Amino acid sequence: MTRAMLIEARDRLLRYMEQNNFHGYDPYDWLASPFLKPLPHRLQFLAQQVGRRLPLNLRPALAVQPGYNPVTLGLSIQAYTYMATTEPDKKDALEKRVRHLADELERLRSTGYDALCWGYDFHWAARYTSIPAGSPNIVATGVIIHALFEAYQVFQLEKLKNMVCRSVSFVTENLNCTESDEGVCYSYSPNDHQLVLNASMKAVRLLAQVYFLTQKETYKKRAEAGAAFVIHHQNPDGSWPYALNDARTWVDNYHTGYILDCLDIYSALCQDDQARPALEKGLDYYSNTFFYQGRIPKFRSDRIYPVDSTGVAQSILTLSRFEKLDTAWSVADFALQKMRHKNGAFYFRLYRYYSNRIIYMRWSNAWMVAALSYLILKTGKNNDA
Repeated sequence: MTRAMLIEARDRLLRYMEQNNFHGYDPYDWLASPFLKPLPHRLQFLAQQVGRRLPLNLRPALAVQPGYNPVTLGLSIQAYTYMATTEPDKKDALEKRVRHLADELERLRSTGYDALCWGYDFHWAARYTSIPAGSPNIVATGVIIHALFEAYQVFQLEKLKNMVCRSVSFVTENLNCTESDEGVCYSYSPNDHQLVLNASMKAVRLLAQVYFLTQKETYKKRAEAGAAFVIHHQNPDGSWPYALNDARTWVDNYHTGYILDCLDIYSALCQDDQARPALEKGLDYYSNTFFYQGRIPKFRSDRIYPVDSTGVAQSILTLSRFEKLDTAWSVADFALQKMRHKNGAFYFRLYRYYSNRIIYMRWSNAWMVAALSYLILKTGKNNDA
């Protein structure tokens, strides 16, 4: 795979997304069906799991419409931002696209909150909670704010800076905090007290980004407390469990990648070198555990399948961030060979004996377009790996 092939793949994917006006299906959108909405939570959760696993797309039959997800827009802003750096002759045109999507994000913000915050465009049933469409969470908000922060560094638009700063009270005032001697864990949403480590680290990253822009020490101190909690709960081998105090103790690929990325950004923006040993230990575990044959991103630490499109994209993002570019390139090459439709979009998952070839706009395409754009940026102009 040459650099030109990688750029062509990214551009085809972006055209597919733009031609569909960023609308598409999602693995978790089955409950947008009018036939499934009346079900009790337990049956909704079961139906959602069936919809996520079923390789046949029944959404049209269930009257589920292609959705318009704020996270898709955020990740597209991230892709446009990286493109503006690698293709400066297109910067003005890309800035117009960023402005438009930022305006759309303002329009799609969650209502009822002073802070800028976002959720998903569909009702979804998590294992321990039920979240209505539009209800904000730190994962969606953190992903979007990171994209806006990255875009501000390149385009220097005050609107982007203001949007980042207007989000901080979602963390400081709306999320629940679990405090301990080891630090603070931020909840997944205002409606729960879950201890989900990657979600809490997205809150930490947001705090660090707002601190960097405002130099207000209170945000730095809150970020330090959140990072300390996650560092304390790192396993001896360098891994992190998905969650604490419940059954979700697994160690998986892309949530580990989220933690590493967020911890690295926090450490850099808050100039906290004490986080580096945990970061290096986690990166060593990650790079030595999750890549079968050096090119296939494993789903969890103890199994390869399914090979997940978000897992592939996050692998490319994390490996590229930490300059493990040969492996990032190999992962991208694998995805282009094994997970891409002829229209340029990416499939959901590969299993050992079959594949789920449903195309999801947020889960597959938005993450992949950001990842491929970042790899193109990090490999420079002369890489023909």
